[in-house]
Amino acid sequence: MSPQELWERYKKYCYNNDSIGLAIDISRMNFSDSFFGEMEDGIQEAFRQMSELESGAIANPDEQRMVGHYWLRAPELAPDDGTQQAIESGLAKVKQFAADIHEGRITSESGEAFRNILVVGIGGSALGPQFVRNALGTADDKMKVFFFDNTDPNGIDKVLAEIGDSLDQTLTVVISKSGGTKETRNGMLEAKAAYENAGLDFAKHAVATTMEGSLLHETSAGWLDQFPMWDFVGGRTSEISTVGLLPAALQGIDVDGMLAGAKAMDQVTRSTTTNENPAALLALMWYHAGGGKGQKDMVLLPYKDRLELFSRYLQQLVMESLGKQEDLDGKTVNQGIAVYGNKGSTDQHAYVQQLREGVNNFFVTFIEVLKDRDGESMQVEDNVTSGDYLSGFLQGSRSALYENGRESITLTIDEVNPEAVGKLIALYERAVGFYATLVNINAYHQPGVEAGKKAAAEVLDIQLKILGHLRENSGQGFTADAVADAIGESESVETVFKILQHLAANPDHDVKREGAELMFDATYSA
Repeated sequence: MSPQELWERYKKYCYNNDSIGLAIDISRMNFSDSFFGEMEDGIQEAFRQMSELESGAIANPDEQRMVGHYWLRAPELAPDDGTQQAIESGLAKVKQFAADIHEGRITSESGEAFRNILVVGIGGSALGPQFVRNALGTADDKMKVFFFDNTDPNGIDKVLAEIGDSLDQTLTVVISKSGGTKETRNGMLEAKAAYENAGLDFAKHAVATTMEGSLLHETSAGWLDQFPMWDFVGGRTSEISTVGLLPAALQGIDVDGMLAGAKAMDQVTRSTTTNENPAALLALMWYHAGGGKGQKDMVLLPYKDRLELFSRYLQQLVMESLGKQEDLDGKTVNQGIAVYGNKGSTDQHAYVQQLREGVNNFFVTFIEVLKDRDGESMQVEDNVTSGDYLSGFLQGSRSALYENGRESITLTIDEVNPEAVGKLIALYERAVGFYATLVNINAYHQPGVEAGKKAAAEVLDIQLKILGHLRENSGQGFTADAVADAIGESESVETVFKILQHLAANPDHDVKREGAELMFDATYSA
């Protein structure tokens, strides 16, 4: 295609909306001119189903749940007064609590002002707050944010070392919808132990965000405060709820700006005119790129350091929502879109080489931010700034990929601020919902995650059997095969072997390994 033809295609297929500061260029996606006509019935059905979802229809049939994350930034749209009031009162409580912390009305048990936040959560309870912290945080933040986002003891130790002797000035926020998520439970117990080892009362330094009546709700009854979660909000769509707004407000971020941005994007993406709906355009491009079957990965390249974690945030939103074995009719479809990425121009020195010349199994989404920084930039060359280089690298990569037949979308925003972050979150939430309808799947459940949790519980059950056997036969050595036979797990001998390896590598359970020339012949004893 000639440069002039490309320019004409760009003008035809670049969505631009100055009122929300967003442009989406899909001209470098190789769809035919007939594509939108062929997909019109499908996208209109997606608009219809989304409207029903926002009106309170059961959108998660497996669990008979409403899906209400859109009400979080427009409570007046909630299907009943009780839900509206719950959302409004939850937000008011978040803002008041943050103000009380910042103004010293709530302090630690020793009267110290809280200077740090330790967020204990996993999945959406951590990824959203981490993304927002990186995107909007500054050196002048009111509080510094740390995370326990895994059940890795060494990672926990690393965070505690970073907090150092300021634990008494650290407010812990434990986030779990049910209170039964083991990684979060473990992080809470590790945090509690750290406070107690420092001579501090954990309850006087902790708050919980959870559902009423949950295990965490009961556990945290004597803590500083509790904040609500609701059945109609899933973890991966919870950033614009108390889950994400509480850490952001404590950090000093303008949560009203985030909510306003999300609300503005929601309004735009309710349009039933396809080429005027940016979320519909994204969903249709995902469908085109992967043939409606997720045959190509989504590579996200934001050319802004502050958006570095956006790809991680979208990994959960997109992959947990769309990665489904069965469709709504029970047919095996193995749907999904794999998401990866980091930031430009850094990754031009990492994996863009493969993107241009390797396996063509992806499409790229470039994210362009027009504003470089607050104020003027120095010139690194005559009439050229560092920001000019960043813009040049983005355009250069986009052109280089297109020249080699690689497809890309370019999403442009004016700057990174609370409103823009809210808009990005809302844009992709709705794009995921539209795409799910196009491929006839339930975007709002996660049976694969539950399967992994069940399998992990089974491993720990086997570990208890192993420890029981070794302790009953203290001082005797057993191979993995012998242990498996003795505890009735001969069909799970590989699992037994891996558990024994882990037990012997750590001092916690006093399991010893006697070496052998072949590691599988090693013996284990307690």
